[in-house]
Amino acid sequence: MDLRTGIGTDVHRLVAGRPMRIAGLDWPEEEVGPEGHSDGDVVLHAACDALLSAAGLGDLGSNFGTSEPEWAGAPGHDLLAETLRRVRAAGWDVANVAVQLIGNRPRIGGRRAEAEQAIAEAHGITLTLSATTTDGLGLTGRGEGLAAVATALLHRPGTIGSEST
Repeated sequence: MDLRTGIGTDVHRLVAGRPMRIAGLDWPEEEVGPEGHSDGDVVLHAACDALLSAAGLGDLGSNFGTSEPEWAGAPGHDLLAETLRRVRAAGWDVANVAVQLIGNRPRIGGRRAEAEQAIAEAHGITLTLSATTTDGLGLTGRGEGLAAVATALLHRPGTIGSEST
């Protein structure tokens, strides 16, 4: 079976006046949001990074960098849709993506299933979401930023579930 794995990471500083959009969901109760060239959605950005890595297509910055004005302010869902188009054009299908959000807020537990379902419906992939804190350490622990780490597993079309001979 032809399988590829990738890992991705994304980190954004939190600033006042930016909306909090994480895992493709809006968190209007939050007073700060991630600063960035696009929407700063660390969950979807880390997922894109992992998918691009697994497919051998570079990373988030080389595909959607700040030198690309068309991606300024882009929603993470748009970045993920384009990433998936590129991954599939390179001959890969997504087996799964797992993302862990690192930070004190937003508290995703109550909306985890909503985020996973919205991503599945919008993009036709399985993305599992988890979260952790850093017990007060570093930029995420001090509430100054958010980070996410993702892994992706890709396979060639038709190889998952088929028997090898």
